[in-house]
Amino acid sequence: MKCGATPRTMRTLLVRALSFSAVAALTLNPALTPVLAGDYRAAAPAAADGQMNARFLSLGVGKSLVIDLPRDIKDVLVADPKIANAVVRSAQRAYIIGATVGQTNIVFFDAAGQQIAAYDIAVKRDLNGVRAALRQALPNSDIQIEGVGDGVMLSGSAATPIEAQQAADIATRLVGGAEKVVNSITVRGRDQVMLKVTVAEVSRRLIKQLGIDLTANLNYGTAVVKFANSNPFTANNAPLVPTNAITTSFGSAPSVSATVRAMESAGVVRTLAEPNLTAISGESATFISGGEFPIPTGVTCQTTTSGAIGQCVQTVSFKKFGISLNFTPVVLTEGRISLRVMTEVSEVSTENSLTGGQNGTTIPSIKTRRAETTLEIPSGGSMAMAGLIQDQTKQAINGLPGLASLPVLGTLFRSRDFVNNQTEMMVLVTPYIVRAVAQKDLSRPDDGFTNASDPQADLLGSINRIYGVPGRTEPARNYRGTYGFITD
Repeated sequence: MKCGATPRTMRTLLVRALSFSAVAALTLNPALTPVLAGDYRAAAPAAADGQMNARFLSLGVGKSLVIDLPRDIKDVLVADPKIANAVVRSAQRAYIIGATVGQTNIVFFDAAGQQIAAYDIAVKRDLNGVRAALRQALPNSDIQIEGVGDGVMLSGSAATPIEAQQAADIATRLVGGAEKVVNSITVRGRDQVMLKVTVAEVSRRLIKQLGIDLTANLNYGTAVVKFANSNPFTANNAPLVPTNAITTSFGSAPSVSATVRAMESAGVVRTLAEPNLTAISGESATFISGGEFPIPTGVTCQTTTSGAIGQCVQTVSFKKFGISLNFTPVVLTEGRISLRVMTEVSEVSTENSLTGGQNGTTIPSIKTRRAETTLEIPSGGSMAMAGLIQDQTKQAINGLPGLASLPVLGTLFRSRDFVNNQTEMMVLVTPYIVRAVAQKDLSRPDDGFTNASDPQADLLGSINRIYGVPGRTEPARNYRGTYGFITD
């Protein structure tokens, strides 16, 4: 202390010393930098090695931030005032206001030209309303939304794919376009759906054919009259050739020959397919079991150097047939499943076949039964697509005009062909919400199968080995708990 200093001078020196200590402490220790409470205030960044590091600030359009600085502000540099602007209201306080979506930076200087603080400003669209709508609509999901340029990005997790899609729909409606929304939501424990489909069909076919062919040779002196009447069967697309024929001749010189052709055919066709397939909720699954058959499409010939036509090769294309299943499941709330199913059963048929070409090649046709629908059912529930009944009757009478119309004798001059086709098809669809099963709990169709030895095959006629003791009965098993399909 200087001698002769007055009390007032001593107080002034003490205040200056305390102010210098406070400024030094704030500059050297960032933790002591003053920060005002509230979401609309941001603290000044700390200095490192004499240079000021820029601090990143995110700001909504039309929103503002309050910046408190450690020293008096003399000058402000705003890179792009169209994106954000800075307003100085006091010596150490400034307001930053977001104008449009974009990025810029703001730097504050003191009276000596030294940099006080620098900020990298990212002005984004205000998403508080969208966040509130997502929290209200999906309270059980943890979904975040952040602005990226002119668009938004959804992140976090959702319980079901439906909730993830609902979040994307809400953001699309409130933001203004699906092209501005990036959906990166992950689904917690995506459900798996197993679809059990049963396709059952019974086809009955009845064919009756009856015809009489007359052949006569009549001699009148030197004149010879020959008479022949043959009536085809035209009701069936692929006519049968009856092998049941009775031929009778009358007379020696003027001879008359009559052939009775009769055929009755009855057949039943049973088709059963039970494809099972498992897919993740929201994804499609396809199952195909069948084959392909070739169809001639043309002839390709090679040309020699002299211009002559060389070797020709038949070109073919392949058409598929068999059993196919395609379905897309979406697990909804409360265990309900929205399901789109398309199943098809096709087979090669001789009906409507095409015969042509130089070699008389016969191209078969494909008989197809297809069902496609979209439905919503609970897990374990079944849906039946029935009523697919077809009843087709064909009848044709061919004969000699005039004589075929006679009441009784007309039977000798005509043939009758009767065809009746009846088909009934049913498709049963049952979806299950399933989870993975251990390998030890699975069994294969070839479990326990072993080829028979030569003595067993030659002497006993066995094609596979037989295990166990004849007459032995397996003990009864008492199953406890759930077994079969593993369902939730």
